[in-house]
Amino acid sequence: MNVVHDGANVPKTSEHPNTFSDYVKFLKNQVHSPSAITPSLPSTQAKVRIQCQVRARIPTNEGGEMFLYLYKNNLDTKEHLAIVYGDDIRSKSLDQAWENETIMNRIVRGAFYGRLEEVVTDEFAYLEKQQAEAKKIWSASTEPPLVRIHSECFTGETVHSARCDCGEQLDEAMRLMQVAGRGVIVYLRQEGRGIGLLEKLKAYNLQDLGHDTVAANVLLNHPADGRTYGIANAILEDLQLKKVRLLTNNPDKIQQLESFGSVNVVERRGMVPQSCSPKKELDRYLAVKVKKMGHILDLPDRL
Repeated sequence: MNVVHDGANVPKTSEHPNTFSDYVKFLKNQVHSPSAITPSLPSTQAKVRIQCQVRARIPTNEGGEMFLYLYKNNLDTKEHLAIVYGDDIRSKSLDQAWENETIMNRIVRGAFYGRLEEVVTDEFAYLEKQQAEAKKIWSASTEPPLVRIHSECFTGETVHSARCDCGEQLDEAMRLMQVAGRGVIVYLRQEGRGIGLLEKLKAYNLQDLGHDTVAANVLLNHPADGRTYGIANAILEDLQLKKVRLLTNNPDKIQQLESFGSVNVVERRGMVPQSCSPKKELDRYLAVKVKKMGHILDLPDRL
């Protein structure tokens, strides 16, 4: 069927509705809502190559702290992130020696061991010796950390939209890792299950016409879920994590991640919504995630 994007694209056919109410009926009669199936990755897909560009310490208002890692990659121009709790988790690509860099270059991009307040000195020779000694005593833990692979959601995280639970899931993952003192949130810039913010807002308007979140994506000629996790897998590899305890309700995320063969999900921990009060928009969203997208989540009795 033809999808209306703007006035210039309205098809001039006799069967197309002429009034708004006719258009609503037209959509409801035409749109089907298939179960969401993430498209499989083609075997010829280019190998994902990433590089951690910078690492910085981020103190939080709750008293804890994290390290924020920023990544570049060869597949898109987006700046994907890793929110890391724990000093024993480090990036291989960040720690590699870059061409013609000084010890101060390394410190500015975060490739240092210990805390900056402990290494500040004007004597570069002493600083290099101190870093070499700190690197020798550093060791990684073998315990699988908590890991959350989280896709960007401006509406849920920034403007606190009640159409989804994304912001709540991000906050809860950060809380759990801060309590544990160790963990990683891989933050992927794939808004709207991979369709981008512009198309996501169009999908919101279709939802107000009565379609669920899956049907709205399909109406706009997008997959129900277009997210992929090759970059997330590469980031976890770069952070030297072979076994993880994954915070997710989405079995497809586990299947995709393990399909790369380098990261093993040894445990799944559910992300249970903390909001107890009924919210019409969120209720509808959670029901669709369970019934159409196969997420593992016990729905409230009201649903």
